Amino acid sequence: MSEKSNELAVVLVSGGMDSLVTAAMANEKHQRMAFLHLNYGQKTQDRELKCFNEIADHYNVPKSLRKIIDISFLSQIGGSSLTDDSIDVKDYKGDSEEIPDSYVPFRNTHIVAMAVSWSEVVGAKKIYIGAVYEDSSGYPDCRPSYYQALNNLIKEGTKDGDIEVVTPVIHMKKEEIVKKAISLQAPLSSSYSCYARGDKACGICDSCALRLRGFQIAGLEDPIEYDQRPNYL
Repeated sequence: MSEKSNELAVVLVSGGMDSLVTAAMANEKHQRMAFLHLNYGQKTQDRELKCFNEIADHYNVPKSLRKIIDISFLSQIGGSSLTDDSIDVKDYKGDSEEIPDSYVPFRNTHIVAMAVSWSEVVGAKKIYIGAVYEDSSGYPDCRPSYYQALNNLIKEGTKDGDIEVVTPVIHMKKEEIVKKAISLQAPLSSSYSCYARGDKACGICDSCALRLRGFQIAGLEDPIEYDQRPNYL
């Protein structure tokens, strides 16, 4: 394996499996990582924050390089089943080309913008985000073309123009992400993907279904607790 860079990397860690594996991949390349987590009024906010800290502990990220930012205005705006109590999180109905109501309007732009601001302060040149295109629920802010445009914007709008958003899992299927987690010994039991509840994963929302199906295709057992575990094969 090539020698790790001493350059600090900012990693966006939601607490989900995709961001966990992204952190594990960043850890393969960088000696030093800073973790950023956003509370935006999501229904599983407390559980996600717990996972964030467990993952940060696992990778020995110092407290001074853990940043938790409140962007609860996204729940004030509403419009997503993740943040709006008037919209129920839907059960998984199979793959669809439609953008689901779990899409949080323009969320990743807000998140990346804050990561860019922090990177300018701490001197990081790489920002890692666990966006997944093929196996996600069709979110427009998970498309490769979106990150290409975003990187062009960052180049234009920052002091030195040399900060880049990196998307190492964007073309991976969920089963590939599961296998990557195993190969990198990432702490899967410290990740959480459910949209609906924070005590135990529901097993039937879009995010739970895609995660469970990934484990099932990989022939592996998901170590986290579920209320129910349907067969998605």
